[in-house]
Amino acid sequence: MLKKITDFFDGLFNAVELIPVGLYSQESTLNGEAPYKMHLRVEPDGSGILILNASTVLHLNQTAVEYAYNLIEGKENDEIAAIVASRYDIPITQAEKDLDAFLSRITTLLESEDLDPVSYLDLERVIPYSQSTSAPYRLDCALTYQVSEGMDLSDAPADRVDRELSTAEWKQILHSALEAGIPHIIFTGGEPTLRDDLIELINETENLGLVSGLLTDGLRFSEKKFTSAILQSGLDHIMLLCQPEDERFWKALKNLMPEDIAVTVHVTIDSNDNKQVKKTIERLAENDVTKISLSSVDENFSDTLAYANDLGASLGMKPVWDLPVPYSSFNPVALELRADQEKTLDGAGKAWLYVEPDGDVLPSQGINKVMGNMLTDPWKKIWKNR
Repeated sequence: MLKKITDFFDGLFNAVELIPVGLYSQESTLNGEAPYKMHLRVEPDGSGILILNASTVLHLNQTAVEYAYNLIEGKENDEIAAIVASRYDIPITQAEKDLDAFLSRITTLLESEDLDPVSYLDLERVIPYSQSTSAPYRLDCALTYQVSEGMDLSDAPADRVDRELSTAEWKQILHSALEAGIPHIIFTGGEPTLRDDLIELINETENLGLVSGLLTDGLRFSEKKFTSAILQSGLDHIMLLCQPEDERFWKALKNLMPEDIAVTVHVTIDSNDNKQVKKTIERLAENDVTKISLSSVDENFSDTLAYANDLGASLGMKPVWDLPVPYSSFNPVALELRADQEKTLDGAGKAWLYVEPDGDVLPSQGINKVMGNMLTDPWKKIWKNR
């Protein structure tokens, strides 16, 4: 697989001119089958991200970038293999084998349903967010700080802003994200489903070729008409904030889980009550939830957090730890890494940024350091302030 050629390249990349930094795109067909869209962002170190059909962000090592770049440039398979073999002085048979593996992986992803919004292609595990990037991988856009009826107003810091951006202003921000090379947009809040223009903004994101996600309490998905409209908008994935005591949440799950969209459920641990946690997670499993995100409101609940993580794994749930969750950094991966002082888990201001309802940019939700405003400040100035 690609790891072999990656290992071989370890000592060679300093001697070989890397693919030029930039954004590259192509619309075509793979193996003469269904059409697809690819957007490639190449980083200064030669690594990159590949966006497939505006539905998933694929992190690529330097080897995979070579193949993706030449594929986007329209070169035939035998020509791509010859280029890589020549550039790195390896046997053509090895280059052909690795290209086949790369194309097979891409084909599998393009044909998969319920595709995860972020994936890694044959990358060894590294300290999260330790690499320098030319732009964040994700922009979390808080469309509003309104909350659903019956929810605690303190769940959103409404006192931080005095106005909400218009539809046109949010579209301007989406275009700025594209120009900056940010591939992934998540609409959040407050409660983003309370914005009448949510579907219009998701459509705009789709038209721009960006991956779109939604962080929501999910209550409006208990309405089948709303659910249908959202699913037709081009939205790629959803994270539901678990409301175990509200039957509308469970109805929303029943409406969403049979559909062709990636759904993650976030559970907030707010006590050391393992019995209640067990009841909630088992009910999620009974409703066919396969992806779960966990955090706690207090580090003192770390034992229950670990219990919930293990229980979810035993029930076949895949852990998701790097999608936005309001005001919490206490998740299983963070606590695991914190045990080793040389490791950190801090994507705020690096892997993602957070835009408030008035356009102000923060490193992350809950980190109230304004880096600039997406409407009034140049992107380079905002990114420099990270």
